[in-house]
Amino acid sequence: MKKILGCLRRAVENHNMISEGDRIAVGISGGKDSLILLKALRLYQFMSPVKYTLKAITLDLGYKDTDWSKIKCFCKELGIPYIIKHTHIAEIVFESGNEKNPCSLCANLRRGALHNAALGLGCKKVALGHHREDVVETLFLSLFYEARFKTFSPVTYLDRKDITLIRPLIYVPEPEIEKITGHHNIPIVDNP
Repeated sequence: MKKILGCLRRAVENHNMISEGDRIAVGISGGKDSLILLKALRLYQFMSPVKYTLKAITLDLGYKDTDWSKIKCFCKELGIPYIIKHTHIAEIVFESGNEKNPCSLCANLRRGALHNAALGLGCKKVALGHHREDVVETLFLSLFYEARFKTFSPVTYLDRKDITLIRPLIYVPEPEIEKITGHHNIPIVDNP
């Protein structure tokens, strides 16, 4: 976990991701990246020169039999409030059958729902679990499909929502996340 915390600290400091008094919502998908991000941000609170608070948010897309109880226990152990925002995104995207590009629609609906949930909790920042390989992968997808050389920014201010997205794991190699997941009993929830 030391390597992940070192990378996180460097990203936070290099990109001024966290300011005094920030209320940060961490988007929790149930996967390894978001759960490691939550744990790392919690541990970083103890050494950070600035004080901030965390809230964990999961968007329940509306799939039947999705069990978030392991995540709830994990958040309780970390001492972080956990909110599950129930949505009808799965129904809208996959059951209507009219959508040509369901992945794009789903991503847009999830993004909007997460931002609204964060704002509803008084959080002006949302932390996402994108790691180093996500940065590189996005760069190549953009190059191949859009003929542009770009990737996402470590810090993105969304003026229409007045919310800032931060990606504190951008320097963390994915294999490090995979290794730590097993050592720290991270309760991954299968994506239906």
